[in-house]
Amino acid sequence: MAEKEKETFLTAEGLKKLEDRLEELRSVRRLEVAERIKQAIAFGDISENSEYEDAKNEQAFIEGEIITLERMIRTARIIDSADLTKDQVVMGSTVCLKDLEYGDTLEYTVVGSAEADPAALRISNESPVGMAILHRHAGEVVEVQVPAGMLRYEIVEIK
Repeated sequence: MAEKEKETFLTAEGLKKLEDRLEELRSVRRLEVAERIKQAIAFGDISENSEYEDAKNEQAFIEGEIITLERMIRTARIIDSADLTKDQVVMGSTVCLKDLEYGDTLEYTVVGSAEADPAALRISNESPVGMAILHRHAGEVVEVQVPAGMLRYEIVEIK
């Protein structure tokens, strides 16, 4: 029996970005690389042709990315804003956390790993902090084990 594929949690905008990227790879990038390969072959002996090797490597990378995007789109589970609540941290929640050691306040949105971007304060539900706060409530204190040690956060607000 085939193993069930892991769901890819996405916002509607995130799904659109993946679909747009997939379309660009299929319709533009594939053709560009095929043309590069064709030109490199025209130069003659491909056994010592670095342009040919580079183009073939790029082609393999693009095909791998296409397969990955197709899987993510196929297994997409859209984070529905109707499911959002201020009572509990769920996928799509924006959460205000207070670092209990330093007193800093941080605001993160919990998203699927495909859309995670810590620099934009979008953390994955699979990250240590994301896993620790998921399904928790405002006022709760969570402990997060990270490589640097133990972090303690208070969930101040769920938006």
